[in-house]
Amino acid sequence: MVASSAGLRFLLMILFLCGFGFGKSSQQAPQVLGLRLEYPQDQLSMRERIISAPYGSSFKIRLFGTYLNGTWPWVAFARAAQGEAGAVGDAADPCEQETRRNSSVFKVSGEFEADEQYSGLITVRAEKSISAASAEEDASAVYHHLCVWQGHKWASAGPDRLRVLTDPRLPAWAVAIIIILLLVICAILRGLNISLLWLDPLELYVLHSCGSEHEKRTAKRLEPVRRRGNFLMCSLLFIFSLAHSVLGVLFYEALGSIAPAVFTSAILIFLLSELLPHVVCSSYGFKLAPGLTWLAQVCMIVTCPLSCPLGLLLDLVLRRDISVCGLREKIMEMIRTNVNDPYNEFVKEEFSRGALRTKTVEDILTPLKDCFMLPSTAVLDFGTMSEIMQSGYTRVPVYEEERSNIIEILYVKDLALVDPEDCTPMTTITKFYNHPLHFVFNDTKLDAMLEEFKKGNSHMAIVQKVNNEGEGDPFYEVLGLVTLEDVIEEIIRSEILDESDGYMELKVKRPLPPLEIPLEPRGVSEEFSLFKTPEGEPKIRTSPQLLLATHRFLSREVEHFSPLRVSEKVLLHLLRHPSVNQEVKFDPSNRLSPDHYLYTRNHPVDYFVLLLQGRVEVEIGKEGLKFENGAFTYYGVSALTAPSSVHQSPVSTQRRSPHDPFEMGDAASPSSYCPDYTVRALTDLQIIRVRSRGHHFHLYLHTIIRLFFIVTFQGTSQVNS
Repeated sequence: MVASSAGLRFLLMILFLCGFGFGKSSQQAPQVLGLRLEYPQDQLSMRERIISAPYGSSFKIRLFGTYLNGTWPWVAFARAAQGEAGAVGDAADPCEQETRRNSSVFKVSGEFEADEQYSGLITVRAEKSISAASAEEDASAVYHHLCVWQGHKWASAGPDRLRVLTDPRLPAWAVAIIIILLLVICAILRGLNISLLWLDPLELYVLHSCGSEHEKRTAKRLEPVRRRGNFLMCSLLFIFSLAHSVLGVLFYEALGSIAPAVFTSAILIFLLSELLPHVVCSSYGFKLAPGLTWLAQVCMIVTCPLSCPLGLLLDLVLRRDISVCGLREKIMEMIRTNVNDPYNEFVKEEFSRGALRTKTVEDILTPLKDCFMLPSTAVLDFGTMSEIMQSGYTRVPVYEEERSNIIEILYVKDLALVDPEDCTPMTTITKFYNHPLHFVFNDTKLDAMLEEFKKGNSHMAIVQKVNNEGEGDPFYEVLGLVTLEDVIEEIIRSEILDESDGYMELKVKRPLPPLEIPLEPRGVSEEFSLFKTPEGEPKIRTSPQLLLATHRFLSREVEHFSPLRVSEKVLLHLLRHPSVNQEVKFDPSNRLSPDHYLYTRNHPVDYFVLLLQGRVEVEIGKEGLKFENGAFTYYGVSALTAPSSVHQSPVSTQRRSPHDPFEMGDAASPSSYCPDYTVRALTDLQIIRVRSRGHHFHLYLHTIIRLFFIVTFQGTSQVNS
């Protein structure tokens, strides 16, 4: 009995000790030895034992340790500055302060999930509280510690920390400056795009060839950039797209909403980057483009890796600039395919409007009194043919007795083989070709008139009407002439100007520039009649045609005889003078006769020579190089102005810049011109010889001086007298 009671007491003691040990072990504090981020992502990462997570993110952390099944919650987070290390360093542990734990942006949500014996998962969420936002200046510089309840206090669990990952944001003033700069850059590049790419390469070539000096210089500067049109287009469009994308992002960052950002950026881009450059460049684009070519080259260099291959690809595929509108090419193709009916599209357009159906030929005809006509008794001498050429018309009506009695029509091409010296009668030519006359009534509609012209019978018609006025029988009265050009002018509602109307350019119609020294006033009909030899003057063997060619050649090729220095009439009288217009007879029996030499090397002379007919031999230099020259070669230009020390090539071909006409007074010095070549006649010659010290060359000089003083001191009214 005693033994059994002693055994019972021993058993109860063992059970008590086991229960006490079990209770003690159940109250042991959790020990966290480490942690690991589960399921890392792009903005959610762990590096160097620091977990970085953005605001609003939720993630899982696996904790490793012992006694992890304690009374929950036993895990929290505390905010600490960068210098506070907790259990790692000597600084105070931030987990001990309740304010630090409450101000942390990391919060534990849910319960501890012990899925393994020595580890488990907790869910953490990064929330931006008001207290945290007010306490933090830079969230990325603030670290948060993992805190574990030790039974009587909170303590940091190892060196692992957490921090908030924030995107770097620009201040508001920096965003505003960047937006303004991007809008300005877009506006400048759009203006450059309009100025350069709206100019067709053909138009640029025309300006370079026929424009003013300023336009030529501008076109020359734009040509290297404009030649690479597709390359430039791709470069500018790429920069436009990039700038517009950046503007949208900046407006979204500034406004914080999609709809306001879209509408604000669209309105500003439309007003400042699109509309304003179009308005400015429509008037001043061609003036602003040369100063911005460097910017276009910079854009091409910066975007070269992308825009250059695309530009080359467009060149190969399209074989033209993408900026050039294809409408012009379509129009040219339409004209080429409808060469026999070039006015077909115009006629359809006018038919739809009814303009050709409502107007008659009487509305557009040229009155009879204004028509250029010739009598049938005329003789085709130099004067008549000069008058025909000066009129500028290709068809000339021929009348008999009265201008209303038109009997023939003369085409200018019929005069191609007519020699003015033969004085052929007009009727001989007109009856030989016998061109038909085309009569129409005054009430003929323009559409019917155009159809008649398109048949090709004639491009000029004589308009007549039936006159019933007064006593007697009715008769046909001629009112005037109508041509195909008149109908086309009515269709296009614009005048068609050609060379005979005072315009010198076909592609770019521009009036002739005025001369610095105006010529003498003269009528239109005097241009060719001046070269007809007047009665009473000494006869020369130069024909009027050759005299006209000589006058034109000297006034255009030799600067000393240009209109800036001598008037046309004075030069004409100079060429007609027998001592200037000379002949040299060639003697075949004595080829080396002194009379055959126009110039001899190292022999001073004081005259200028222009060869009109015949051939000469020129010997140059010490080597005695010889060659032959023909008509319209001239020698001794320096003899008119230069001293004897000046030598000149035997045949002058370069034109000099114009100088003041009064500087030629130095030619009266006794110096002579000493040529370094020899000119000898090989055949009979007809020449123009002008002496510098005789009255030949100074005839026109004194005339200019006299006119200058008359205009200066007596007024322009004395010039005509």
